[in-house]
Amino acid sequence: MSLPTTEVVSAGPHIDARTPLAAAAFLLDGQSAAIEAVRSAMPALSNGAQRMASAIRAGHSIHYAAAGSSGLMGLADASELRGTFGIPSDQIYIHMAGGVPVDAHMPGDTEDDKTAVTQIAATVSKGDVVIVLTASGTTPFALEVAHAAQQKGAIVIGIANNPHTPLLAMADEPVCIPTPSEVIAGSTRLGAGTAQKASLNLMSTLMGIALGHVYRGEMVNVIADNAKLVRRAVGMVTRIAGVSADAAEAAIEQTGGQVKPAILVAAGCTPAQASTLLAQNNGQLGPCFALLSSNQTNKSN
Repeated sequence: MSLPTTEVVSAGPHIDARTPLAAAAFLLDGQSAAIEAVRSAMPALSNGAQRMASAIRAGHSIHYAAAGSSGLMGLADASELRGTFGIPSDQIYIHMAGGVPVDAHMPGDTEDDKTAVTQIAATVSKGDVVIVLTASGTTPFALEVAHAAQQKGAIVIGIANNPHTPLLAMADEPVCIPTPSEVIAGSTRLGAGTAQKASLNLMSTLMGIALGHVYRGEMVNVIADNAKLVRRAVGMVTRIAGVSADAAEAAIEQTGGQVKPAILVAAGCTPAQASTLLAQNNGQLGPCFALLSSNQTNKSN
């Protein structure tokens, strides 16, 4: 019986037989190869992103479920969605086998634990999207969560690094990231983990774009809750609306710190008009500006 790719020992001199510099180069090559493996999954990741955007737009939730290193990748992505794209925290759930670690102890046996799935399933509703990650594609915790989520009417996006595995077979949106064997056999925190995080980056960012939270390459739905982000928000309003920093700050104050409506206020709308325009255009600034431009043209004629 052949081993899954994630368990195969790499060809060539083993990493521990190399000089430190050669070992570092071997590791970096492994990371690069893992990232390149994401390319073949881009169509599935794009589809997954649209499913995520549709769920958020409809008021449903996004769940991340995984064990071990895969769980940490999911945790990292999920934790950034509110700050980067303004996704409400009550629409984001993180389910990690054994719970989110508060220290360096992350027990391995939790990935075989199926008992926590009942509690997780209670948080899942019809129409939600559940992203399940497992490098092997066979982790019991991950498979049980996927099954329970589908029973609740949720959409399962299954991400695995080994092809032809149970998670990919059962997922509504299967995403196979065929990373090569790890430079340390079985250490999926390396190549597989890197590829998973890159895949999540792609998918959640494409979701943000679909929701209108990125405009002209800027994160226009950012939650400006620290000095750095407040400065960034002022800069965005200044650049996009073409106004002074003082005018940008005034607009942001009028909209309670919300960047998208502040951009429209700086462009001449009242806060109420800005909110209405955004609601009518699914939060997309582009169509809002097109309407404003059209109205100005009609007035001048």
